[in-house]
Amino acid sequence: MAEKTAKNKAYSAESIQVLEGLEPVRKRPGMYIGTTGTDGLHHLIWEIFDNARDEAMGGFANDIEVTLLPGNRVRVTDNGRGIPVDIHKQTKVSALETIMTTLHAGGKFGGEDGGYKVSGGLHGVGASVVNALSSYCKVTVHKDGGEYVQEYSQGKKKAAVKKIGSTKLSGTIVVFEPDKAIFPIIDFSFKRVVDHLRQQAYLVKGLRITVIDASKYEGKIKEEDVFKISELGLEIPSMSFYFEGGLLSLVKFYNSPLKPIHKNIFYVEKKINEYESVEVSLQYVDDISARILAFANNIHTPEGGTHLTGFKTALTRTLNTYGRKNNLIKESEDNFTGEDVLEGLTAVISVKLREIQFEGQTKGKLGTVEAQGTVNTVFSEAFTYFLEENPDDARAIINKVVLALKARKAAKAAKDSVLRKGALEGMTLPGKLADCQSKSAEDSELFIVEGDSAGGTAKTGRDRRTQAILPLRGKILNIERARLDRMLESEQIKNLVIALGTAIGDTFDISKLRYHKIIIATDADVDGAHIRTLILTLLYRFFRPLIDGGYIYIAQPPLYKIKKGKEIHYAYSDDEKAKVVGKDEVEEATEPQPEEEVAEVEEAEKDEKKTTKKSKVSIQRYKGLGEMNAEELWETTMDPERRILKQVTIEDGVAADKVFDILMGTDVPARKSFIQSNATKANLDV
Repeated sequence: MAEKTAKNKAYSAESIQVLEGLEPVRKRPGMYIGTTGTDGLHHLIWEIFDNARDEAMGGFANDIEVTLLPGNRVRVTDNGRGIPVDIHKQTKVSALETIMTTLHAGGKFGGEDGGYKVSGGLHGVGASVVNALSSYCKVTVHKDGGEYVQEYSQGKKKAAVKKIGSTKLSGTIVVFEPDKAIFPIIDFSFKRVVDHLRQQAYLVKGLRITVIDASKYEGKIKEEDVFKISELGLEIPSMSFYFEGGLLSLVKFYNSPLKPIHKNIFYVEKKINEYESVEVSLQYVDDISARILAFANNIHTPEGGTHLTGFKTALTRTLNTYGRKNNLIKESEDNFTGEDVLEGLTAVISVKLREIQFEGQTKGKLGTVEAQGTVNTVFSEAFTYFLEENPDDARAIINKVVLALKARKAAKAAKDSVLRKGALEGMTLPGKLADCQSKSAEDSELFIVEGDSAGGTAKTGRDRRTQAILPLRGKILNIERARLDRMLESEQIKNLVIALGTAIGDTFDISKLRYHKIIIATDADVDGAHIRTLILTLLYRFFRPLIDGGYIYIAQPPLYKIKKGKEIHYAYSDDEKAKVVGKDEVEEATEPQPEEEVAEVEEAEKDEKKTTKKSKVSIQRYKGLGEMNAEELWETTMDPERRILKQVTIEDGVAADKVFDILMGTDVPARKSFIQSNATKANLDV
């Protein structure tokens, strides 16, 4: 023991690091905002917005403006009461400074003296975390006739709170600029902000939310231009939202590209007491996917939680009870399961609770136990009444669920016949799959290649140790409206499912995934884009965890092979081609042919009397992967040291869901309208 103690002598009180103030946030930002990537960057906006929205939920504000400013700055303005600026008894500094520079400080811990009775920012860390992760932050408060301001950098105040004038306004203005030392890429998405805040507007009746993109108006917009920046007379992109219909309007919005199977949308809002309430809206549509959003104190909980569990339990029990009572379910038929009643369902559940507990700082899952019983009781009673008062709607819903039950049984039979135990363990892999030698999923890659020709080339050019090749013949089935049993009748899809190793449906197990990089490699033409979309639809609907886990990639093969003398260059776009060949020569060259374009390029001219020396530049346009030989495919598309891969991610699951519905569904007018509206955003290769 004496020898061991001597070796560890350096481990003493001096070895214990104490982080003061907001240092823990800068040291471990992921603990507070989840990630320092795009999600975490936008999470900063949500945190400041949530504070303003909580004012509105308390009845103290009805107008919030979120503006993307030049220089990567964001401003959030509300017309609430304004953050208190008087001295805090415990911290001995201004309440504003306390809130902005101290973790777990704010008006969100209950109490009757002006604090929030219901709020989303439970932990009181939102504003201080944003401040800690910003190189610049400034808060202006309009309160009780005075205008006050305080600035910060990396969570530390630059000076004390200062009164700079008088005002007739009321509210808080927060401007922040994310710290480049924390966030490697700072690029706010106006669309993402709009989508998130539109959703929030549905959740708070009577609240107007305006989103403005002034990021490209350097010199024309000042931080002080607040409270209706739209009145400045500039044509700045902006959107404003105000809804009185609540969740019913939100369900109607989500179902707009789909065909409802019953006329009336179910809706209930019930106050439990002065501060707490349950709000639920739902409608079934002619689809096989479910779209369920759950909120707790207006915070989206993508991982669900107790409120969602209470809803699902009540939904299953209520439909079974009503169906049996009214002889809509045959005696010989089994009871509906949770899986059956969710098919084709669009639902939004929102609870407002005084004492609320989330699992994790980013509030992805509700943990408040009481929410389960409360939602169960309120929804069950109201939905039973809805079914009894609307028998035609009730019959349509029950019939829909009965079909889902039958389809589930058929799908199970099909799945059991296809996905045998041996296949799932990789013992009976599809014959077309050229598997890799590695048994480590972390080191293995699966290339899903369009066509046997490209598949053969890829098999020859690959690194056999870590790269597997699965060629798909033609266009796979569009599974957007296909049930599992019909889907597994497709040989192409069956091969892919078995190759992945995870199984599918209720037996899906991501731990059995055989490759940690699944790379979609299709031709750079319209057919290739269509095939890629069909594969992505399959992965999104039945293998969503693979996308969420970051396992799905899209290969970027080059468009051109350029020979300039003895040099060979690959260009992945027309701009790259222009840079390699030279802009003037490209403009003078004839139209590229499918196989090869030959341009005369002037090399040099020493003087006017001497003949110009010219050399030929040949440009080959690749229309498909099969046109490349094995060496070309390896060095441009498959070599980990040189290839370009695009990782497939989902910023907004609901928005992605809606786009898949429109593009891959059966509503032709909706698809035509979407294409016409977004045609200018497409990169066309004509």
